[in-house]
Amino acid sequence: MNNPTRVAIITGASQGIGEALVAGYRKLGYAVVANSRSIEPSDDPIVLSVAGDIGVPGVGQRIVDAAVQRFGRVDSVVNNAGIFIAKPFTEYTDADYDAITGVNLRGFFEVTRAALAVMGDGGHVVNVSTSLVDQATKAAPSVLAALTKGGLNAATRSLAVEYAERGIRVNAVALGIIRTPMHADEEYAALAQLNPQHRIGELDEVVEAVLYLEHAGFVTGEILHVDGGQHAGH
Repeated sequence: MNNPTRVAIITGASQGIGEALVAGYRKLGYAVVANSRSIEPSDDPIVLSVAGDIGVPGVGQRIVDAAVQRFGRVDSVVNNAGIFIAKPFTEYTDADYDAITGVNLRGFFEVTRAALAVMGDGGHVVNVSTSLVDQATKAAPSVLAALTKGGLNAATRSLAVEYAERGIRVNAVALGIIRTPMHADEEYAALAQLNPQHRIGELDEVVEAVLYLEHAGFVTGEILHVDGGQHAGH
């Protein structure tokens, strides 16, 4: 179908940051294709829910195909879905490796590859990364996060250069600790000490950062830290 409404794909969209991003893009007037493993159908006719594990081969292409079939185009992708497991390095299992790399890398790769193949001038990709890539901490040993999200940061810059002449921008937001269902309430006091502001980031602050990048036409290849200064040091 030929639809002039801009269309955003958001992964990991059933709760937390992803759910907030769906609401943020809808307020901009975007149609949204929302994905997570078991996302429920939306009551909003301009939100298409596509359930599926993006770590499984073929799911990323299926999400993009559904977007094109329903809305006729893809303008933006937010690669929000991710798995974070903090463990001492030698305690990671093969199953941990497969799960984390599956979602964080294969999911990004397949969704983004399929989207860029159909995206036109003015398109935009945002990758959700972590400040732990820049500032490792003993409090949260997380080599597999560094391995996968560090790769996303590098891929962000590489794609920004590769697709600039097509008028497509690629950016990332590197997050610190954000108040989401990932953490129990009793953990926040200690987690807040990981950044110089000694507070927890809120969902609306992440959405504001992503939507800033959505509007910032002269910004590409940027890793925007939304972390209370965590990346700067302690």
